[in-house]
Amino acid sequence: MTRNPVIAIFDVGKTNKKLFLFDEQYKIVFERTARFTETTDEDGDPCENLESLRLSVFDSLREVFKRKDIEVKAINFSTYGASLVYIDEDGRPLTPLYNYLKTYPGPLKQQFYQKYGGEAAFSAQTASPVLGSLNSGMQLYRLKHERPELCKDVKYALHLPQYMSYLLAGVPCSDITSIGCHTNLWDFQQNDYHPWVKQEGLLDKMAPLVASNEVMPAVFPGNNYSIGTGLHDSSAALIPYLVNFHEPFVLISTGTWCISMNPFNHTPLTEAELAQDCLCYMTFQRKPVKASRLFAGYEHELQVKRIAEHFNQNTMRYRSVDFDAGIIATLRHRKPVAKGTGITAFGNRDLATFSTDVEAYHQLMLDIADEQYKSTQLVLKGTRVKRIFVDGGFSKNVIYMNLLAAMFPETEVFAASMAQATAMGAALAVHSSWNRKALPNDLIELKYYALAHNAAI
Repeated sequence: MTRNPVIAIFDVGKTNKKLFLFDEQYKIVFERTARFTETTDEDGDPCENLESLRLSVFDSLREVFKRKDIEVKAINFSTYGASLVYIDEDGRPLTPLYNYLKTYPGPLKQQFYQKYGGEAAFSAQTASPVLGSLNSGMQLYRLKHERPELCKDVKYALHLPQYMSYLLAGVPCSDITSIGCHTNLWDFQQNDYHPWVKQEGLLDKMAPLVASNEVMPAVFPGNNYSIGTGLHDSSAALIPYLVNFHEPFVLISTGTWCISMNPFNHTPLTEAELAQDCLCYMTFQRKPVKASRLFAGYEHELQVKRIAEHFNQNTMRYRSVDFDAGIIATLRHRKPVAKGTGITAFGNRDLATFSTDVEAYHQLMLDIADEQYKSTQLVLKGTRVKRIFVDGGFSKNVIYMNLLAAMFPETEVFAASMAQATAMGAALAVHSSWNRKALPNDLIELKYYALAHNAAI
């Protein structure tokens, strides 16, 4: 029997842990999803069960290697960022995998920023808004100051994708997509670790930086295959677009957060942009990606429930509401409502003023699109972007897509769809090390949204 060459990708999210096998055409030939019960750290805060994750990787691979129809040529990883695994000389984790949502001590945070130039200047240097534990470098700083004896035993602080790579390759390494993502570790102006890392005596605890397309031989038993270094999931999701499109574009990746990423905007972040939740990611090619964030998916979920309850409808109804340009034109003439403390103005709107639930839903999408326009404009400034790609949940929402097309009349707006962009990005990053075939040019399916002139937007 001829064995089909594949790459195995472990795609680890906060909720779902997935394993995919891609063939040389980047078609998924195997998929498995697992969920683990969270454990707690020494403070009783919830955190990832690192041991369950480790065992799951080994068990899954043993099963895959038994198959006679495939041959695993490479393995790579894409995981959520901002979480560090502290390993000792023997590669054993010394602490739990602390949750990036863990509350950060106020006095320690104040001490750090006072010592290293103040929040505004420091954030500009590191392209990292002040996010507490979500700045993973702050977790390492906390370990050093709160548990100095344990910190001495740390050989390396590895981000989660690189820890998973270490499990199979036995080679500790750092990757720029993890180090360069709102960690407080990387100085974007100097293109190197920020001086504080060395001043705190922590530079030696950062494993050597390895290029994202490099692979290493495996130490885990099996056939002859290579191990990638692992990637931060947001950077991995951008790779299929960077591979397929070379003219400047912006990707709006939609989900709970709607993140606008511009890989063609290399201007330094300003204080004003940082204050509006802008940050920088780093591509696998070591180039900064200016990004802005909007909590729009969460807002949509919240307000859809409110609409459904008021009009006595099922929330499922709003998954496929047709776009009505006439309703939008009417809504545009309504008296503006102040935004208040919410993501959009919709939370302050009186639902009794809408004649139908469909009209109310159009207003919600209009309010979301208005905020999305402002958020995306933050990363568009000063660049010649001609295309906007939208992927994720909102790419299937025809009201959202038509509104965006109208709000960006000089730009082509596309709904993009592809199977498992994050996992595919991790596979594409190491393409040349496992795949004998040329990169396919049909990875992404696009649907163009023309400007609806009669929408009066």
